[in-house]
Amino acid sequence: MRKVWLLTLGAFTLGLDAYVMAGLLPVLADDIGTRVSLAGQLVTVFTLAYAISAPLVAGLLAGMRPRVLILAALAVFTLGNGVTALAPSLGALLAARVVAGAGAGVYSALSTAAAAALVPEARRGRALALVMGGMSAGTVLGVPIGVLLAEHTGWRTTMWLVTGLGVVALGGLAALLPPVPAEPAVPVRARLAAIADRAVAPVVAVSFLAAVASLGLYTYLAPVLAAAGGVGEVAPYLWAWGVGGVLGSVLAGPLVDRTGRAGRLVGVVLAVIVVAQALLPSLASVALPGAVAALVAWGAAGWALQVPQQHRLLALRADRGTVALALNNSALYLGSAVGSALGGLALAVGAAPYVLPWAAAGVAAAGLALHLATGRRSRVAARVGTLGSYEHS
Repeated sequence: MRKVWLLTLGAFTLGLDAYVMAGLLPVLADDIGTRVSLAGQLVTVFTLAYAISAPLVAGLLAGMRPRVLILAALAVFTLGNGVTALAPSLGALLAARVVAGAGAGVYSALSTAAAAALVPEARRGRALALVMGGMSAGTVLGVPIGVLLAEHTGWRTTMWLVTGLGVVALGGLAALLPPVPAEPAVPVRARLAAIADRAVAPVVAVSFLAAVASLGLYTYLAPVLAAAGGVGEVAPYLWAWGVGGVLGSVLAGPLVDRTGRAGRLVGVVLAVIVVAQALLPSLASVALPGAVAALVAWGAAGWALQVPQQHRLLALRADRGTVALALNNSALYLGSAVGSALGGLALAVGAAPYVLPWAAAGVAAAGLALHLATGRRSRVAARVGTLGSYEHS
């Protein structure tokens, strides 16, 4: 498991970089002389580059040595962040974020597959949980530190921090990461067929809906809580969500390993998300400890979800695990972008902020319904091989 910790450090850096930019937008826009709305496109291009590169590039290069690809992807990601810290204009920043996002997408897909391959099957859940825990810890612990650092020393210092963490992770992996078993090369037709895979597609669709509900709502958590009126300082509530996220992502792995019921765990955590988000507006309006409990439960369930989801994908398509994981990672980032966009649109047309948690709970409920409706069918499709083109290409 010590080898997996090196991959986790890279995932921590990815989690920090993916979410810290949103907190840096006001000071960044002021520094380069542009509007916040335009600076916000830095998040968009990073997300899109991540989403596109994860299944496409990781699949194209699946026949190559994973260790080399992991190091190359992390190097590209680190380079993109270094250029971000130096970029003098919005155009240069946009280009740098595309580079960083592409490297992040490939690294994320390959690192989760490598973590699972480097440990015995009985410890696969723990390995996946460590990498996912690195992502959540980067968001929960790194983002507040990065924003605080930017407020005192400038946003470029924060980007240098991200770059430095990338260099440390890259050096550690280059020195200590052992060879990782390579999957066979995946033809273009097979990569595209993964989208229609009757075993994989429902799992990925559930991840997408969960990301719309969970990560999308998180973008607007501060205005939601502020509008509730019952809370004072918002920061402790944000930390409550984050602490729950770390606990959920770390504890989910041992639970999957112990029970072997990844599909059942997915259903449970989706139900927790639905209930916690639906209750949040009323609990926050009176500032009861219940509001903190709801945020901890939501954060824990939201981050725990991807451990059993990744476990299921590897079990369903062990022969094409990297492609399936990359597709799932793309769904997460696209879901986050869609959720944020829809939430912003709702607020722009005059919707009250307290409506957003109810809307998010509805999306999460749709994900739960899809999971319950297709879970058994996905298992049957995986066993009897009805997929066709994905296996026979």
